[in-house]
Amino acid sequence: MNLFDLTGKTAVVIGGNSTLGGEMAAGLAGHGAQVAVVGRNPVTSAAVRDRIEQGGGEARCFQADATSSGDLRRVLDEVLDWTGRADILLNCPGKNSATPFFQITEEEWDSIMSVNLKSVMLACQVFGKYMVESGLGGSIINISSVSADPPLSKVFTYSASKAGVNSVTQYLAREFAPAGVRVNAIVPGFFPAEQNRKILSEERISSIMSHTPMNRFGEARELQGAAVYLASSAASGFVTGSILRVDGGFGAMTI
Repeated sequence: MNLFDLTGKTAVVIGGNSTLGGEMAAGLAGHGAQVAVVGRNPVTSAAVRDRIEQGGGEARCFQADATSSGDLRRVLDEVLDWTGRADILLNCPGKNSATPFFQITEEEWDSIMSVNLKSVMLACQVFGKYMVESGLGGSIINISSVSADPPLSKVFTYSASKAGVNSVTQYLAREFAPAGVRVNAIVPGFFPAEQNRKILSEERISSIMSHTPMNRFGEARELQGAAVYLASSAASGFVTGSILRVDGGFGAMTI
C-alpha cells in the first residue's frame, strides 16, 4: 500500500491561491487528491488550478472570504456537490505587519487576527463539523509559524495570532479525536512570500540566517511533503495534535 496515496480524497485548501498554499495544494493534487482551491482572488486561484491540471491533477476554484462563516458554509456545500466529500482541510490564509507595538491600531490588530486566527476557527467549525458528523474522519492541517513560540521581534500581532493557531490545533485535536478527525499544524520557517517580503530588510535577513542552521530560506515546494504526510494514511494511525516544524533548524538553534 502506498501510504501517501490520496486518490479518492478531496482536499479543501483555504488560501490555496497564496504562494505557500498553492504549493501545498499542488503537492496534495500530485498524490491523487481532488483539490478545492479557495481564495478571494479568482485570478490567482485560477493560476493554481491551471498548474495542478497541467500536472495531471484535478482542481476547482472557489471564491470566498475565509473570515466569513457564510462563505465557508457555501464552499462546503459546493465542494460536496462537486465530489461528494471533504476529507482534508488545509488552512493557510495569512497577513502580517511590522508595525511597532505602540503604533498598532485596533483596526490592524483586528484585521490580522481575523485573517490568521478567526479564519482557522471558522473553517474548523464548518468543515470540522462535517468531518465529525459524516463518520468518515478526516485531516485538518493548520499553518502556524516559527513566530508563535517564542514570538519573533517586529511582528507582535502576527506572533500572537499564530500562538492562537497552535492552541486551536491542540484543543481540537483532543475534541475531534473520538470521531477519527486528526488536527495538526505545520510550522514553516522563513519562506519568502508576498506577506513577509516587506519586512525582510538586509539586517533582518542576516539575523535570520545566523539563527538558521541550514543557512538559507526555505523553498515553497519543501512544504509539500509535510502537508501530504499529515493528510495521508502515513499519519492516520496516531498523529494528531502535532506541531510539525519545517524550518531549517530555526527552532533548534540557541547560542
